[in-house]
Amino acid sequence: MSGKIANTVKSALGGAKKTVGSVLGNETMQASGKIQQAEAHAANLTARAEQQAKGVAHSAKGAAEKTVGAATGNKSMEAEGHVNSARGAAERKA
Repeated sequence: MSGKIANTVKSALGGAKKTVGSVLGNETMQASGKIQQAEAHAANLTARAEQQAKGVAHSAKGAAEKTVGAATGNKSMEAEGHVNSARGAAERKA
């Protein structure tokens, strides 16, 4: 979560730098602000993709555990499968 906050701050600072650069007619500062905002946006997209991948992996693991647990009568494994499936669903929504 702290990465998300850091990226939000970085984007806001980039926006401020872009605005100040525009007001002052300083194209270098304006461009620097745009770059800073783009970097923050890219970092957020990367973090979201990583979170989605974790969610998919937990969902797949959960489905396998539920199936194997049900087939073998292993209630503990089946329950763990339900937990991992729920965890995966929550991670994909985040």
